[in-house]
Amino acid sequence: MAFALPSRAYDLQMLDRPVDRARDQGWVYGLPPGIASEQWPLDPVTGFPLMHGFTLKLPGDYRVHGEDIVAVSFFATAPDHNDGGAPDDPEIREAVMARPTHPRLSRMTDILDYEYAALLLTNAEYEGAFAMPPAPLALATADRPRWIDVGGACAFFEAAAPYAKKMFATSPRTDLSETRAIALTPRASDPNAGKGPQDEHTSRNPPTGYQPYYYYVGGVPSRDNFRLHDWGKDHAHNHLGGTMRPCQAVPEMSPFYIEFEEYFGGYNFGGGNAQLDFRDMKFDWACG
Repeated sequence: MAFALPSRAYDLQMLDRPVDRARDQGWVYGLPPGIASEQWPLDPVTGFPLMHGFTLKLPGDYRVHGEDIVAVSFFATAPDHNDGGAPDDPEIREAVMARPTHPRLSRMTDILDYEYAALLLTNAEYEGAFAMPPAPLALATADRPRWIDVGGACAFFEAAAPYAKKMFATSPRTDLSETRAIALTPRASDPNAGKGPQDEHTSRNPPTGYQPYYYYVGGVPSRDNFRLHDWGKDHAHNHLGGTMRPCQAVPEMSPFYIEFEEYFGGYNFGGGNAQLDFRDMKFDWACG
């Protein structure tokens, strides 16, 4: 399906209040909307529900799956289940993968074999009631993740480093439905809007015209010559499309992606950040 490339990128801000779906662009933490509990993706590694990280309502120029798909919900391995490498239990995986699923569910796996998922949502789903997480599989033997008892926002805040706690004006409530609203603002200047991120030195695909957020004076790579482009100095760390600032190598993705920090949903990325390509359903993260 052909789709026009976006001409803008958008900064995403996690606000200091709960979501109001009539005026906000989605929410961080809390619960996903408009799905049945049995459609909530379970973790094939542990048998527990994957943790809801955020639901983002897409602006019109990012509705790459059609005008009737207006939002994406992202689910992740709970931070207290992400520690060094995923254990393999074929019985749990087989039981999870045999369950009914949402018709627009995509599953993704990271380099450590931990699991993530994304749901593409219609407007009716986006505006629907919050879903409650399903019970874990009877086969599940992992420790119960903290977010199920206190909510994702509270669980992250309890364990967060001091710099991450500063992202919250007040301590989150102990509640599964506790959210933080998302505000969306077009970037004033981003030459990479509509261009798929890639590393021009390592990519084997045709050039997209993407350029990094930095350069070296005189073209000579060195610490002393490293500079930031003026056009990128005001870009927010959480954003939709445009210039990527990964903590390590640039993952090659379509222009339809979201880059986000650990506190934008409460993950364990080793102090780093992550990227979700919701057109091609690719996911990557790297330690800081």
